[in-house]
Amino acid sequence: MTADVLLETERLRLRRFTPDDVDHLVDLDSDPEVMRFLGRPTPRATVRDEQLPRILAQYDRHPGLGRWAALDRQSGDFLGWFALDPSDDGTEAELGYRLRRSVWGRGLATEGSRPLLRHAFDTVGVRRVWAETMTVNTRSRQVMAKAGLRYVRTFHLHFDDPVPGTEHGEVEYELLRSEWSPSLPGTR
Repeated sequence: MTADVLLETERLRLRRFTPDDVDHLVDLDSDPEVMRFLGRPTPRATVRDEQLPRILAQYDRHPGLGRWAALDRQSGDFLGWFALDPSDDGTEAELGYRLRRSVWGRGLATEGSRPLLRHAFDTVGVRRVWAETMTVNTRSRQVMAKAGLRYVRTFHLHFDDPVPGTEHGEVEYELLRSEWSPSLPGTR
């Protein structure tokens, strides 16, 4: 592996983003199904001028945490991204993932999330990894559970421009370092 590759799984390679990834991110967020539980597509200027610079700066601010481009390990094709977005002090990380619709249902979100948990606890040493999604996003909730996170709570936020299902609230899942073990069901 090269320095820009965080980890590899059987089918995935997670690498640092680069300024050349603008088109990948814009394309991913332009799919209405990918954005179904997130809102509107992200404008190109926002990706180029705000999101990508923030992602790139994160690598130095909290080493080992951040967001990584997910590539097909065989073809090198961009499939989406995975994240361990750090808390302000870097002691916690939010697990996240967004994949192209063409690869949904193949277990890739779980395949990428499990080694990220191992990385977060064993390499970076965070005390907690958490994730959240809309209550109605059952597929993402299944990934969280399969990865080893447990349901914590349902809560309600106010959105000026809510997406359908917002009225059912958001859910939070977590895994604490004190609970972490590579032998936990779903974390191998």
